[in-house]
Amino acid sequence: MNTMKIKQYRDLFIEMLSPIHGEGEAESFFYLILEAKHQLKRIDLALRPDLDFSDAEILVWNTLVDQLKLEIPVQYLLGTTSFYGLDFKVNSSVLIPRPETEELVEWIIESQKSIAESQKLRILDIGTGSGCIAISLAKNIPDASVHAIDVSEKALATAKKNAETNKVDVNFIIQNILQTEDLGQQFDVIVSNPPYVRNLEKQEIKKNVLDNEPHLALFVEDNDALIFYRKIAELAHKNLVPNGQLFFEINQYLGKETVALLAEMNFKNIELRKDIYGNDRMIKATV
Repeated sequence: MNTMKIKQYRDLFIEMLSPIHGEGEAESFFYLILEAKHQLKRIDLALRPDLDFSDAEILVWNTLVDQLKLEIPVQYLLGTTSFYGLDFKVNSSVLIPRPETEELVEWIIESQKSIAESQKLRILDIGTGSGCIAISLAKNIPDASVHAIDVSEKALATAKKNAETNKVDVNFIIQNILQTEDLGQQFDVIVSNPPYVRNLEKQEIKKNVLDNEPHLALFVEDNDALIFYRKIAELAHKNLVPNGQLFFEINQYLGKETVALLAEMNFKNIELRKDIYGNDRMIKATV
């Protein structure tokens, strides 16, 4: 049986994918797959340069290379990704969680720390997708009662599996938020990362996202880009407790407009924050 040194294959892998993804990204793909498929880290390769791949393993890797050349996201190929220190199953019916959304989760946890110590928080995540926000909050806010809504049955099936894997209780509800008049109970925190990319911004979206991730979770019409924010803010007025907080992830180009919308709707203490990349990305407001 033929074998090839893993370090040798790594150089080949990076060479094959660099023209499409760039050298840094190609290298990060290699180590992601190495860990997922072989439970080996970069350090293992450094300590044991003699490690080999068999012919059969190289075949598997070459298939992954072909798919990565087509710009299928590596997270979908592996069926898993990491978010806020937890593992999440992902597939083409849910968006791949982004690092910016981890910052939103961090902000919510920090904001609720003092309250969570004295009372059991009720939290609602609208448009939960993979469940990454709801599950991370349930994991990190002791005794919180966490609920999550999505319009997609397939997304909710994935989110339920993720809640089981991460050993948290989340109440998942299939619901079209645009057709909802009342959420049926009061919450301390409502959070949403709704669809916010306008069709006019499609040319900025990378091919791997555009061709593979669910458009239902990404796009809104150009002439009403804040449709979800307006609707969720209306519901928040009815269904947040006094001084309850509303958190949004937002379109980086519509920060001022989203702040203005919430101000018009009489929200208080509106705070706009930038993400790690310096883009307007998240808002907190109080009813």
